Amino acid sequence: MSEREEVTVLLQELRNGEQAAFDALIPLVYRELRKIADGYLRGERKGHTLQPTALVHEAYLRLIGQDQPDYRNRAHFYGVAAQVMRQILVDHARRFRAAKRGGGGPRVPLQEAAGMAVQRAEVVVHLDEALEQLRRNDELKARLIEMRFFGGLTAEESAEVLELPVAAVRRHLRVAQAWLQRELDQSLEQAGCKD
Repeated sequence: MSEREEVTVLLQELRNGEQAAFDALIPLVYRELRKIADGYLRGERKGHTLQPTALVHEAYLRLIGQDQPDYRNRAHFYGVAAQVMRQILVDHARRFRAAKRGGGGPRVPLQEAAGMAVQRAEVVVHLDEALEQLRRNDELKARLIEMRFFGGLTAEESAEVLELPVAAVRRHLRVAQAWLQRELDQSLEQAGCKD
């Protein structure tokens, strides 16, 4: 059985209530989770307090500490894991921002902001607030943004997870990106961040 098939079987067992499957799953998906964490933390300042391994371990602790969703497939599992990692980074950024109070950062494009993680706590917090506003307005678009920019899923993988046509996923992503960029720009401007 290939590793991909083994992950699928373990996700099915987990969906059927076999909690031991989660412990068997983690070693198989660790490398991919580490890639997601590396992507989040790429380009961070030296001496940053949160490292990729620590981010993966914290995500693991949060994942086992919650009710397991019905993972439909590998892509869905990675999407949930990426969302958990994003929340860890947002929590970390909020703590950092609270400690620094008033640092403010420059306005940045959405593409760049999604990959910055904790480097600029102000941007991360504003991005999270904009994503939550998007979620209240359009749950689907918010999920697609998370899958693409935080989970690293392609449009095809997102389409598979959500059981949508790829063209529809791409269309929703374009609209969501434009809306989110506008909200992020306005939020940072109101916070007094300069270009």
